[in-house]
Amino acid sequence: MTYEEIRGRLSRKRVGIAGCGGLGSNCAIALARVGMGTLVIVDFDCLSVSNLNRQYYFRDQVGMKKVEALADNILRIDPTIRVEKHPVRITATNFTGLFAGCDVIVEAFDLAEEKEMLITSALTHFPTIPLVVGLGMAGWGNNAAIHCRRLGNIYVCGDETSEISASMPPLAPRVGMVANMQANVVMDILLNSVQL
Repeated sequence: MTYEEIRGRLSRKRVGIAGCGGLGSNCAIALARVGMGTLVIVDFDCLSVSNLNRQYYFRDQVGMKKVEALADNILRIDPTIRVEKHPVRITATNFTGLFAGCDVIVEAFDLAEEKEMLITSALTHFPTIPLVVGLGMAGWGNNAAIHCRRLGNIYVCGDETSEISASMPPLAPRVGMVANMQANVVMDILLNSVQL
């Protein structure tokens, strides 16, 4: 398949990204670079200086809503991409309205209880829509531990063990690896060649 054929197929697809931090912002940028048709980005938070060590933003965007800054960055890469931005906290109540019509949903949350809520909501309301989850990316090194595993319609990317803490912070290299793995899995699903 040529690059033009890939872009042509992806241009008709819609991907939801739940969270616009380290995983979500980097995954969205990777998908923008391959010409994803529509990106639905959802995050309630504003950008802080401490986010710049791993998230796809710039110093002059500090203080902006993450969805606004990420939409600007996506459109600087490819102004033909449709970006739907929702500056809200995702809950079990608003989940279906935010992600209805998506071909794939990417989970990019930090907190375990938020991940659990999103996975439960996805399985309950959209059981046939693939969900690509990030789990285990703290620290540095140990590249070989990062993998992707399929559990039915859920795809788990990361090492599945490393928990974020003060001594094992989320850093750009491993966060970027997992975010780009998530984007690659999304492409694999949408181009109908999933072999995980």
